[in-house]
This record gives sequence, C-alpha cells and structure tokens, in this order.
Amino acid sequence: MPTPITGRCFCGAVRFRFDQPPVTARACWCRDCQYLSSGNASVGVIFRTRGFTVTGETSEYLSRADSGAMMRRRFCPACGTPLFSEALEEPNYMVVRAGALDDPEIARPESVIWTASAPRWGHVDPDLPASPGQPGPVSAS
Repeated sequence: MPTPITGRCFCGAVRFRFDQPPVTARACWCRDCQYLSSGNASVGVIFRTRGFTVTGETSEYLSRADSGAMMRRRFCPACGTPLFSEALEEPNYMVVRAGALDDPEIARPESVIWTASAPRWGHVDPDLPASPGQPGPVSAS
C-alpha cells in the first residue's frame, strides 16, 4: 500500500495525511454511525495517530457512544463533512470516514460491527467477521 495516505473534506478546506497504512477497516451499524451516514453503515478506517497531520480548521462534537466510550468527532465547519472519530480512552488510534479518503479503495471493510443495530433492510456482508456490538479494543486486534 502506498504511503502517504491522504484525504480531505468535500469542500477541500480540511486536508489530512497519514504516513502509515491503516490498522483495519470496519463497517459499523451503531446508531451513531447510522446518523452520521444518513441511515447506512459507516465505513471507518482505523489508523494509528502517530504520523497524522491535518491542515485546515475542524470543529468537534463530544458524545458518549453506545460502547460507553467518550468520542471526539471532528468535521469540517464549512461543508459539514464528518472526518475523524477518536475514543478519548484510546488516544493512539483514530477512525477516518472512508468517504474522506482520496483513495477509498483502501477502505474495504475487514469486519462489520454493531450488527444488532442494523435495520432489517441493512446489508451485512456474510463473508466478513461480524460482531453484534462493540468488539474488543483495536490494540487487541
């Protein structure tokens, strides 16, 4: 996989870069992700925060996830694109919304999480490992 990995918001006011490949990618059906993805699962690519750089201003929203983790969600204040999520309890990892990557091909999910929250019409790939709720910490994967 080529490095660096880059991305941006819809309007281009925020740009980011990772100097290392992702740890994993997951499709998430938790209710928070459904809200952030207009009703579908959200595909999140998990990176180590080491080697991460961002240019441009982001706004943030703090909330408690269904997992109990306190989340810091960052987005572009100009166009509203959701960009990053970080569990405050796991400061070494960051989830990047797949749609914000310049090359979304690297975002192919390796698993599906929070399947118990998926609506009946939601597609859960039967060929991927699935978890009905929150899996263990990324560091344990």
